[in-house]
Amino acid sequence: MPHFSDTTGHSVTAAQDEQQNLAAAGLDDESARLLATLARNIRLFRSQRGMTRKNLAEQSGVSLPHLARLESSQGNVSVVVLGKVARALNQPLANLFSEHELLSGDLALIVEFLRQQPAARLTDIRETLFSEFQPAASARAQRIALIGLRGAGKSTVGKALAARLGRPFIELNEQIEREAGLSVQEIITLYGQAGYRKLEKRCLEELAVSQPEVVLATGGGIVVEPQTYQLLLGAFYTVWLRADPEVHFRRVMEQHDARIATPSHYREAMENIRNTLAAREHLGRMAALAIDTTPLTVDEVVDKIVEGAGGALG
Repeated sequence: MPHFSDTTGHSVTAAQDEQQNLAAAGLDDESARLLATLARNIRLFRSQRGMTRKNLAEQSGVSLPHLARLESSQGNVSVVVLGKVARALNQPLANLFSEHELLSGDLALIVEFLRQQPAARLTDIRETLFSEFQPAASARAQRIALIGLRGAGKSTVGKALAARLGRPFIELNEQIEREAGLSVQEIITLYGQAGYRKLEKRCLEELAVSQPEVVLATGGGIVVEPQTYQLLLGAFYTVWLRADPEVHFRRVMEQHDARIATPSHYREAMENIRNTLAAREHLGRMAALAIDTTPLTVDEVVDKIVEGAGGALG
């Protein structure tokens, strides 16, 4: 196997061997990878600053034996200890867990620039970046994606919009089920949310390449997955459908999904719907178009999407 070195002098194959040793010690793959990544990053940031392990121990207040265990991926690590190490290395805590090679150079400068910007400017910066580096709106508009919480009307509107435009309509969850040969619930039971999200991203990537014209209804949680949501915004004309909480509840009741909405769980369900809508609002507003479906008929919503996309629909 080729032998490549990172800037600490530790080889990539050595890091892989370290992860394999951790797995052999009884840790699951994800935990082993997390500890190996943490160890590599601490070594790297320390080396970049020309610090010995003794220097880091003195500046962080963490003992040399404890640092030695951290840098060799051994044992459980407390958040307090990690916070001390991160401060001594002058790094955000999250950087210690980054799997990028690594947050240095251009990426580090860009991330730091964004951190320094007031929150009010971030939307303008994102829109400028996306308009500069993602496909033109006219290309994206040939693929329309509907986002929103369950009960917003994605499937109903999507089918009507696809019929209006003469394009295929696809439910992303159905695509995921075909890919896996399992239901969404079975995927989550067997592989967890992480496994489901990996499949979701893979299927979206395939659709972005294979479907030059399509209307796509996505799962409600796609907006909270940054990589997948960025892909969606870049490759599709994205429409956020939303509704009043009561409307969401009623529509889900009409779908006879007892997991989400039943009369006996009305208060709990309504609280969950309100909280989720509030937590995702800033994400929904990143879409090219937002439509409140509460007072509108299906045809009226379709009219607004066609009007919003304008001449780009062709």
